Amino acid sequence: MPSLKDIKTQINSVGSTKKITSAMKMVAASKLRRSQEKAEEARPYSSRLEEMLSSLASSSASGEGVIKLLSGTGKDENYLIVPVNADRGLCGGFNSSINKESFKLAKSLENQNKKVQLLPVGKKSRDFFNRVMKENIVESFVDNNVSSSGYESALKISNKIQALFFEGLFDKCILVYNKFQSAISQEVTQQQLIPLDVSSNKDTDTDENSNNAIYTYEPDEETILKDLLPKNVSIQIFKVLLESDAGEQGARMAAMDNATRNAGEMIDSLTLKYNRTRQAFITKELIEIISGAESI
Repeated sequence: MPSLKDIKTQINSVGSTKKITSAMKMVAASKLRRSQEKAEEARPYSSRLEEMLSSLASSSASGEGVIKLLSGTGKDENYLIVPVNADRGLCGGFNSSINKESFKLAKSLENQNKKVQLLPVGKKSRDFFNRVMKENIVESFVDNNVSSSGYESALKISNKIQALFFEGLFDKCILVYNKFQSAISQEVTQQQLIPLDVSSNKDTDTDENSNNAIYTYEPDEETILKDLLPKNVSIQIFKVLLESDAGEQGARMAAMDNATRNAGEMIDSLTLKYNRTRQAFITKELIEIISGAESI
């Protein structure tokens, strides 16, 4: 039977942990509010930009230069997977879900005899793939802190991805990230970044829209595409970083809330155990005193 001092030490230790998790929950809740606002504000801009580029897609028959970001290389052999994860832990299954989905996607492509390269974003993705697929990593980006550095973090990643693409190191680039749904829900999402996936938008376009009959572009479509396609890559990455940041804060808030609740339940259990042990010791001492008095 543990001593009263040992149980008391356990109660104090769990109590200290409860204070930490409670504080982390409040900090995450505060950050979540700002991150959620930024993520929701970025969605209409990024989606509308994709729609406009999709409406220009039929006019870009050329695959030269920057237009290759839209038309692709014409091949389907080399893939670049970009898992977007957090730099810190203590956020439940947020990081493991991305790592699991990215690893599953990479192995599926390799089974189809495709060459797979990885560009992890976030320490948790970098550390995971350093253990399981280190030879496939071309570069990694950590300590992005999009909430403070803003668009600059996305621009660095975008410049590297575009440099790799124009060097002919991959044919398709796929982002894997957690899309923010609510404070307790994040959806693991795959998004094809390069070439721009216009199939979903084409399905919903009317014949009039697909023939660009509604809009007149100045200057010509090709000039606009050369200017907007590189920016679209950066903007889509920026949107993904904001979605991931909001999802991380929501997942951490939920995880710390569960940890705080579990710590409270453990304190209650240990307190009950402490009282029962104390009562047992007191009862034992009383029995010894009474037995001693009777023997006299």
